[in-house]
Amino acid sequence: MVWSDGFTGWFRRDEPEHLARGRLGERAAKRYLKKAGLKFLYANFKGEQGEIDLIFRDREILVFVEVKTRSSEAWRRPAAAVTPDKQRRVAATARDYLRLLERSDIPVRYDIVEVLLEEGRVKEIRHQPNAFAPARNSR
Repeated sequence: MVWSDGFTGWFRRDEPEHLARGRLGERAAKRYLKKAGLKFLYANFKGEQGEIDLIFRDREILVFVEVKTRSSEAWRRPAAAVTPDKQRRVAATARDYLRLLERSDIPVRYDIVEVLLEEGRVKEIRHQPNAFAPARNSR
């Protein structure tokens, strides 16, 4: 088997490399969180202002997860890409999800999962529970 043949199922031929890398990271994060005991609910939820990579339940808490996948930390940690603007968009999209549930009283948490790759394979996964709390006045 040629090296590239092993990734036929992982990467779509017409998909840009960064998107394929992101999908790989999301799958790895999903497996990791499920093994940690969280209950998987939804992947790639799209709202009016953005997308939430993964949604889980941790006991009675709804967990909205932003996954950041990188092949290098040479410049900065992957979680640093979750800027205040990105946090606001994630929170707004989380509110869209809660509206669909017709429940606004559910406790929520915002986590970040960093997935580090080496030569196209998962090298390390870092879970940051309660990584950020969006501003109360964000829309």
